[in-house]
Amino acid sequence: MPVSEDHRRSRPVKPGVRELGLPLPGVPGTNNAITDVPGVEVGAVTLVEGTGALTVGVGPVRTGVTVVLPRGRAGVGSACAAGTSVLNGNGEMTGAAFIEEAGLLDLPVVLTNSHAVGAGHRGVIDWVVANVPRRADRWMLPVVAETYDGYLNDINGEHVRAATVARAIDEAAGGPVAQGSVGGGTGMCCYGFKGGTGTASRLATLADRSYTVGVLVQANFGAREELVVAGVPVGRALPGEDPRAGASVPAGAGSVIAVVATDAPLLPGQCKALSRRVPLGLARTGTTGSHFSGDLFLTFSTGNEGGLGADHPQPGTERLDTLTYVPWGFIDRFFDAVVQAVEEAVLNALFVNDEMSGRDGHWMPALPVDLVLDLVRADRRP
Repeated sequence: MPVSEDHRRSRPVKPGVRELGLPLPGVPGTNNAITDVPGVEVGAVTLVEGTGALTVGVGPVRTGVTVVLPRGRAGVGSACAAGTSVLNGNGEMTGAAFIEEAGLLDLPVVLTNSHAVGAGHRGVIDWVVANVPRRADRWMLPVVAETYDGYLNDINGEHVRAATVARAIDEAAGGPVAQGSVGGGTGMCCYGFKGGTGTASRLATLADRSYTVGVLVQANFGAREELVVAGVPVGRALPGEDPRAGASVPAGAGSVIAVVATDAPLLPGQCKALSRRVPLGLARTGTTGSHFSGDLFLTFSTGNEGGLGADHPQPGTERLDTLTYVPWGFIDRFFDAVVQAVEEAVLNALFVNDEMSGRDGHWMPALPVDLVLDLVRADRRP
C-alpha cells in the first residue's frame, strides 16, 4: 500500500497569493478557507509512493482523497440546500441528479482521481453505516467528484480504497486547510505547473449580519499560455513549456472541481445560481474552458438547519416548514464573493505548491513564484 501522509504534519508552508501582497479584491475570513463557514470540516489523505517506471497496481502513486463535510461529522444526515452547475461535462460528479431533483445534500462530499470514484462512493456509505446508522436506513447517493491525475499517478491501480475515504472523513476538521499537492489534489496539474487543492473565503454582509462564502477547488486544468494572475497575463511570459506537451495531452486538458459553501440562508435555486458563477472566477485566472476539461461545481448552504424536511415522513408528523432566505434582489454580493474566492483558490493551488515527479519519470514544475510576482508588479495596474 502507498505511504499515507498526514496533511496536518509539520512542514514548511508556502504563502498564498494574499500573503505575498498581490492585489485581490474582497475581504477573507479568518483562515481564508472553506472552513471559515461555521461547521464545515475538511479532511485529506495523501498517498505517495515509489519512483520510476509504471507498474499498474504497484505505482508510482501520486494521489489521494479530500472530503468536505457541510455540517461536520456531527451533522452528517442533516440536509443542506444545494445546487450544481456544469461548465464542461467531460467529468463526473455522482449524486448530482438527486441534487437537481430535490436541492438537498446531507452526506460528505468526496474529491479524488477519475478512476477512484467507485471507492469514494463506497467509502462514504461504509463510514455512514458504521457511524450514523440512522442515516444508513435510507438510500444514500454520495457526491463524489473527480479530476484526472494519470500523468503523474498509477491511476489504474487500486490505491484509493473505501477505507482511505473513511479515514479522510475521520480526520476532517475545521480551521486551516492544507493546500497544494495534498489529498485529491496530490497528482494534479494546473496551467502547465503543479496544481492541486486550493481554498479561499470571502465575507459578505446583509441586514447587519456577516456571512461567509468559502470555496475549495481541485485544480487540474488550463494551458500555460492562458495563465492570468491578478489581471496580468503572465503565462505568455513564463519560460519553458508544459512538460506534458510530448505526452499526447492537449493543452488545457484536465478538469476542475469547485465546492462552494456558505452560511447565508439560500434556496436550492440560489445555490445553483452561485455554482453558475464559478466559471467567472476561473476565467479570471485565464482559462477558456477546454473540451478536454471536466468542470463541475457544487454549492451548499448551511442555513435553515432542520428545516428542509429530508427525512422519511412518520405518522403524526405532518407539518409545513418555514425557511429564511436571502431575497433575490440582494444576492449579487454573494455572487461577487464566489467569483473572488474561486480566483484566489485556484491561484493558491499554484502558489502553495512544489514540483513533483511521478510515473515513468514524468515531472511537473512548480509555478516560478518570484518571476510571476515580478511580472505582476512590473505591469503596474491599479
